[in-house]
Amino acid sequence: MPRDNRTPRPDAPVYTGPERLQKVLAAAGVGSRRACEDLIFRRRVTVDGRVAQLGDKVDPTKAVIHVDGERLVADTRLVYLALNKPRGVVSTMADEKGRTALADFVGNRVEQRVYHVGRLDADSEGLLLLTNDGTLAHRLMHPSYGVAKTYLCEVAGPIPRNLGKRLAAGIELEDGPVTVDSFRVVGSLGRTAQVELTLHEGRKHIVRRLLDEVGHPVSRLVRTSIGPIRLGDLRPGRTRRLTNAEVAALFKGVGD
Repeated sequence: MPRDNRTPRPDAPVYTGPERLQKVLAAAGVGSRRACEDLIFRRRVTVDGRVAQLGDKVDPTKAVIHVDGERLVADTRLVYLALNKPRGVVSTMADEKGRTALADFVGNRVEQRVYHVGRLDADSEGLLLLTNDGTLAHRLMHPSYGVAKTYLCEVAGPIPRNLGKRLAAGIELEDGPVTVDSFRVVGSLGRTAQVELTLHEGRKHIVRRLLDEVGHPVSRLVRTSIGPIRLGDLRPGRTRRLTNAEVAALFKGVGD
């Protein structure tokens, strides 16, 4: 549907109480008010688990709204951003030592104060999520939800043919075992290889420690996805707003 690639309007109103549902949907980027009325008429919208009706009013700061079974965040105060963190940047919003930090790349793009979901060490780069939605951020970081993360790494080669099987079987580290969901060799040149791996882990430096343990220390690490969100062609140091479909996919991935 067209709404899948839409983002909430940056100039969307700030609500102070209940509003007509079609107005709330339109402000969230679902479509025109007429299109939103049609969605409600066709019983494709639910509010707090109940099929919505034309004429319904909702408080978007409290209501749980689904369109075609997908969560829609209608609270215009909530912000969801993807950032391609460059190498050398610390994963804090502000740094007391004066180093380049994440807030330097957000600037005045959003009025709300956002926070990073998880972190990447200074020598690593790639995808970070920034949001002021504390509930979603907590779920994305909590180990029990097992959100998958994918990394592209340059490592010391050559790569033995059985390495993928070893990683899938589990590698014992000093703080416990770790297993990899998927592993593949992307390419190799001389004594350097490029590999991609996916795992449901959030321990500190887990990818670097894992590959170092099996004899292939990392010289470059780029996180390319977090759950359903992909880095894509987002340039280093740039941010973008997540689409409605991406936010819905994140909620679905953590059980909503």
